[in-house]
Amino acid sequence: MADPSNLALKGRTVPVASPARMQAARLESPQKIAVTEQQIPQPGRGEVRVRLEGCGVCASSLPLWEGRPWFQYPIEPGNPGHEGWGYVDAIGADVQGLHLGQRVAVLSQHAFAQYDVAPAQSVVPLPAELDNQPFPGEAIGCAMNIFRRSDISEDQTVAIVGAGFLGLLLTQLAVSEGARVIVLSRRQSVLDQALASGAQAALSTEDFWGAVSAVRELTGQRGCERVIEVIGLQQGLDLASELVAEYGKLIIGGYHQDGLRQVNMQQWNWRAIDVINAHERDPSRYVLGIKEGIAAVLANRLRPQELLTHRFQLDELDRAFHMMQERPAGFIKGWVAL
Repeated sequence: MADPSNLALKGRTVPVASPARMQAARLESPQKIAVTEQQIPQPGRGEVRVRLEGCGVCASSLPLWEGRPWFQYPIEPGNPGHEGWGYVDAIGADVQGLHLGQRVAVLSQHAFAQYDVAPAQSVVPLPAELDNQPFPGEAIGCAMNIFRRSDISEDQTVAIVGAGFLGLLLTQLAVSEGARVIVLSRRQSVLDQALASGAQAALSTEDFWGAVSAVRELTGQRGCERVIEVIGLQQGLDLASELVAEYGKLIIGGYHQDGLRQVNMQQWNWRAIDVINAHERDPSRYVLGIKEGIAAVLANRLRPQELLTHRFQLDELDRAFHMMQERPAGFIKGWVAL
């Protein structure tokens, strides 16, 4: 659905409000998404509406798309899109500090659609330096929040278990801090990307104990002062636990949502490690992460554009999820152009 009008702002042309209906993706049943026509939402008091430009496709949404017994279908239109960015095109009462046509990242839950509404405090302005660049703010904010809680410094060896979008963002950040970074993944293409991002070593996880042995050799048998797990599966947690040095920190950044996990408490106790669950629940912390992410991109500490490898249209969202499930060579993260 094309917008019938535009708004010129400081030399830029940005979309403004279109008619009363919009296109939105709807997950009808597992692995079946349809593009539907919906009413454009209206912002209430303290809210803004964003004409979305794009939305990242997050790996945490994969189980919902694949199907699990505890999910009920169909899902609300636009859900589970939560990594949107675009332009403010309507403002509710009592909103300060935002204006029409302003390009923003937005924390919302129905961003696989042309429009979404969010509280004003969940909207983060994007500087002009980021014009024409995709910016999945929620995902970038997640990386910044995990990095902050990891307490990484230049004298440390850091292992990152998992090298998707999140793991590679964390690689960039840890390298920029001066840490020695070891990245572990089953995919050679992302290991190559990790080395290009400055990692000291990139190791295959196909041989579990071979990977553990290689890390121990690289660290003089000590292990790593910081280990960040970003896979979200039992085997990732098992591997990460093996790599932590005595008095080190194990940071769990993977989204573990498929049932209970087992941990080796004797191992954790014996090594006296700190275990940090780094997923935030307070929206204000995500907003802080997005703001810090913007600053990191402007300072070239973070380069998300290198990792946004595949662009899709809204009616290709099923294909985007299929590709994320299969993870072919060269795939890191997909996003939907809206």
